[in-house]
Amino acid sequence: MIETFAALAEPNRFRIVELLRTSERTVGELGQRLDLSQPLVSKHLRVLKEAGVVEVEPRARERVYTLRAKRLREMSDWLDRYREIWDERFEALEGLVSAMEQKEGSHERRRRKDNR
Repeated sequence: MIETFAALAEPNRFRIVELLRTSERTVGELGQRLDLSQPLVSKHLRVLKEAGVVEVEPRARERVYTLRAKRLREMSDWLDRYREIWDERFEALEGLVSAMEQKEGSHERRRRKDNR
């Protein structure tokens, strides 16, 4: 899992994954869309392939890359565990802020009443 996150941490690799999200693409297409050289795109794709994020299919003289749904699903499942924790914490924080706002409003109303 760590290798997957490490691979996606590099901005160009992340951009490649974003492009592959919509459709399969060749190295040349990715290079044109990202304004990167073919060797650089190939290097990034090799890292993504080793991390299990993309797979390659040779077609005639080209190599076509697609996302591997399994690896992305594993990442999503892993992140879901932490998403639940943060959702609980944000709900608690929201409750605390609401209580503080109510208390502040109560003090403000009392202060205005005392100043009359």
